[in-house]
Amino acid sequence: MTQSQSTSVDVLISGGGIAGLTAAAAFGTAGFSVQCVDPTPPVTERDVEGSDLRTTAFLQPARALLDQAGLWDRLYPHAAPLQVMRIVDAGGEEPEPRIIKNFDASDLSDLPFGWNLPNWLLRREMLARLDELPNVDLRLGTATKTLFTRTHEARVGLTDGSQTNAKLVIAADGRNSPMRDAAKIKVHTTRYGQKALALAVTHPIPHANVSTEIHRSGGPFTLVPLPDYNGMPSSALVWMERSARANALFEMEKTDFEAEMTARSCSLFGPLKLASRRTIWPIISQSAETLYGERIALVAEAAHVVPPIGAQGLNMSLGDMRVLLDLATENPGQLGSERMLQTYHRRRFAEVKLRVQGIDMLNRASMVETRALRDARAMGLNALYSLAPVRKTLMQMGLGAK
Repeated sequence: MTQSQSTSVDVLISGGGIAGLTAAAAFGTAGFSVQCVDPTPPVTERDVEGSDLRTTAFLQPARALLDQAGLWDRLYPHAAPLQVMRIVDAGGEEPEPRIIKNFDASDLSDLPFGWNLPNWLLRREMLARLDELPNVDLRLGTATKTLFTRTHEARVGLTDGSQTNAKLVIAADGRNSPMRDAAKIKVHTTRYGQKALALAVTHPIPHANVSTEIHRSGGPFTLVPLPDYNGMPSSALVWMERSARANALFEMEKTDFEAEMTARSCSLFGPLKLASRRTIWPIISQSAETLYGERIALVAEAAHVVPPIGAQGLNMSLGDMRVLLDLATENPGQLGSERMLQTYHRRRFAEVKLRVQGIDMLNRASMVETRALRDARAMGLNALYSLAPVRKTLMQMGLGAK
């Protein structure tokens, strides 16, 4: 396109990550004309440079939105169900389990808590779905550059020199969102001095669809079920540590790293073996001061960032999209209006703020290093678990139930 050319759509989505592609599929399937742009074409193979080796656990409430977007039937055959969430406290003198508590989805329903999938595979299947939707214009390798809004539309300048006019702009462009900055929406950021390692492992003892979160110090060590890999049981590992320790682990020789991970896992699954390369990223909490501006809605990490605990991050993002999509389909003539966006903010802001604060507390509790505080954390876990109504309420809250 030349600079003088412009396109008009109902919805422009800035960001082609998991959240942005889900939004494009959801709004496209609902019949809206959609343009989705992202500066980096997604990598859709596991073992190539740049692939996203993190995984996403879609919790129960996400299934309806994925179904509505025409994605669930594509994703389900590749998903590992999460039937049990196991919390292990290993905060004693030696790295060994001293308290193990299982939260079983059968206490709530016949469905598992959720389903876990690798991010690179999610991108592959989501792109295939978008290819089926003629009303979705996917522009990979192109980014949003400028934002100019009036009460009736937004005009977005793209890096290819073209302009898009949209009734609604959805900023799904990450924690450093250019569209959020262009709308002059401020954020509050908390830095923990932590980083997270993400990778895939194999292990001789099957995971039995149990997601295991082990607490000692520095942050949680979480193994989430994956389908078997090369004939071996496999899990996705997210290992949070203080930054210096995380950097050292990232650079460590493979055999030494495998020994460290096996020790940190309390050998619950036998020796852990690397089944992918290691990736690393800094841990923050971040909240936007408002979830909307004129003709723009913030979703996903443009709106809120949390440490990777309890599969809350993307599921909060899908909660954003459910509300936006409901408002858009209830009254298409009000798409992107101030009234619609104020309602979106009102329905989401308080819940998002509460969840960000709650996960911040859980992360700080997991980081504690002194023996007395580790003992207090273990006592707290024991007390909460032993009260059946509290245990059930915690599970429902984790799924996003109000």
